[in-house]
Amino acid sequence: MNYIIRRLFWFVLQCFRALCCKGPPPPRPEYDVVCIGLTGAGKTSLLSRLCSEGSDGIVPTTGFSIKAVPFPNAILNVKELGGADNIKKYWSRYYQGSQGVIFVLDSASSDEDLEAARNELHSALQHPQLCTLPFLILANHQDKPAARTRQEKCHGVVVE
Repeated sequence: MNYIIRRLFWFVLQCFRALCCKGPPPPRPEYDVVCIGLTGAGKTSLLSRLCSEGSDGIVPTTGFSIKAVPFPNAILNVKELGGADNIKKYWSRYYQGSQGVIFVLDSASSDEDLEAARNELHSALQHPQLCTLPFLILANHQDKPAARTRQEKCHGVVVE
């Protein structure tokens, strides 16, 4: 009987250690990222998809929105900035503290809009608060028939 009690005690102790002594998992590192691009490029749709949210009823962002995008090893806190002309002039106010940039480009846009996107990208690449940060340039709307090829999108955009 004494042996059974010792084994039972040992089992309970092991269960207690497994459940109580592990502690919480270590926190995932968080990174602050700014997401910019012209209106209609797909910034909100991209973030909704990354957060596993529905894409019904998405409207252009007026101002900005912030979303926490969870990944297995990190969390991206993304500040999405609206791309309308009356909002773009305020983009730089939201750059401080950013650790990376996502630039979303509509690959099926008109030549005029593509040129405007190119100009905005070059301005962001030269901004003192962004010029040293990693940039992700995402060519969205690849499923549309008017989508440009990689060479067409990159024409004139030189990142060094």
